[in-house]
Amino acid sequence: MEKIRKTLGRWFAIPWYSILFGAYPVLALMAVNVGQIKVEAGWRALIICLAFAGILFLLLRLILRDWNRAAFLSALWMALFFSYGHVFITLTEKFSDVDFESWLLLAWLILFLLAILWAVKRSPSSPAALNVIALGLVVMSLWQIQPEVRKGSVHRVAAENAPVDENLTRPENPPDVYYFILDMYTRADLLQEAYGYDNSAFLDALRARGFYVAQCSQSNYVRTELSVASSLNMAYLQGLDSSFDPESIKRRVLWDSYKHNAVRYNFETLGYKTIAFATGFAWNELDDADVFFTPPPFSAGMTEFETLFLNTTLARYVKEFGWVDADEVMGQNFRDRTLLVFDSMGDIARMDEPTFAYVHLISPHPPFVFGPNGEPTYPPDFWNEKRQYPKDLYARGYQNQLTFLNQKVLEAVDTLIAESDTPPIIILQGDHGPWLQSNNKRMWILNAYYLPNHDQGLYPTISPVNSFRYIFDEYFKGNYDMLPDVSYFSPVPKLYNFSEVKNNCK
Repeated sequence: MEKIRKTLGRWFAIPWYSILFGAYPVLALMAVNVGQIKVEAGWRALIICLAFAGILFLLLRLILRDWNRAAFLSALWMALFFSYGHVFITLTEKFSDVDFESWLLLAWLILFLLAILWAVKRSPSSPAALNVIALGLVVMSLWQIQPEVRKGSVHRVAAENAPVDENLTRPENPPDVYYFILDMYTRADLLQEAYGYDNSAFLDALRARGFYVAQCSQSNYVRTELSVASSLNMAYLQGLDSSFDPESIKRRVLWDSYKHNAVRYNFETLGYKTIAFATGFAWNELDDADVFFTPPPFSAGMTEFETLFLNTTLARYVKEFGWVDADEVMGQNFRDRTLLVFDSMGDIARMDEPTFAYVHLISPHPPFVFGPNGEPTYPPDFWNEKRQYPKDLYARGYQNQLTFLNQKVLEAVDTLIAESDTPPIIILQGDHGPWLQSNNKRMWILNAYYLPNHDQGLYPTISPVNSFRYIFDEYFKGNYDMLPDVSYFSPVPKLYNFSEVKNNCK
């Protein structure tokens, strides 16, 4: 025991805390955004920050000729460097009409200079306390990130709570199944009413190809994670897990029920191969699917996490010099993921095994990155100085993206039908309606089904919770009862505080 104590004493007498302070800002931001970003999106930023901390430490050691002073000053300077963006963002939100930027930069310059005086005159003689603090911060952040690194057991939530069916029968020629979530795609009546947008040509084109369009469909919930978790588990969330009580703000179980869902469980039990695509949001990516499509990690030069991290530091000013445009990087990443989906349709249709493809497209949902003909657009052109969407700019961006999406969806449908030996099952479904609408209209969604010779039981008000109940019964001899089609609105952050929204569609 005494030997261990002495060994630890020697290690903690070395001022390595400055290196850990270089890692902590990246790890802390990853922890705050756990579920929204993948862990690997932050590795490059972490390596760069560790290298930056190490080089700064060594340079200051050469200048000050003292390890403790060099470590203390490098830690102070890094704290100022990594905190600048957070302070800037906070002040911008609270005092949006005040031009404080020059004063903030001057204040930071003074603090940088004062840090030199503090390090030279009052730097701690023993680094042990700062080593303990730095180690504690890093371990705490890693612990928060850790559940996202460790994969849970597949289908854990679905197998225990959702209505899986072990007695489904796979037909002799099983159809491929394509479930398209077109994020924020609303109904034709709201498009006409809110934007003067006539979507009849697209809907007629779907009908001409054999689709049934549910003209009065509403989503069951108002947010993506609620709506799709319900759809993929063929159940209302209120009965899926006891964690979904009105006062809860927990989301981990919700994300688990989304990823490890009953629909996927049923199809994989039937011998289907699961196909999924990157969306840019870690919590709704089925990245443990049999085939997971994602663009190259740095196809746009940077990940969204890296641009977010850049904005929280003093390096946010690289945009002013034209070196990095975080908004353009974000837009290109969204374009890459969207186009990858459509470029992959033929490859999926030609796979030998029957496939269940979960295809979540963040479109026509913002950011608005496509013009009506697929030309790139610049996301900030559609928001104001507070990065909020004014009604007119939102309407323009939404319609542009919708027009391009319609074209690509029809092309994808044609490819899937032409390349399939057995007529496929295709669902085109919005998860909720657009922003800036009344609560009831935010439930109005596109809901269209391609079920050749199996669509006789569909009806105008069918909602997503019943989509796969119907399909498993029709195609796989399931014994699911159709549930009442009910819509629930809930506020943020109390996502489970539900209030019913009537369907008054005529």
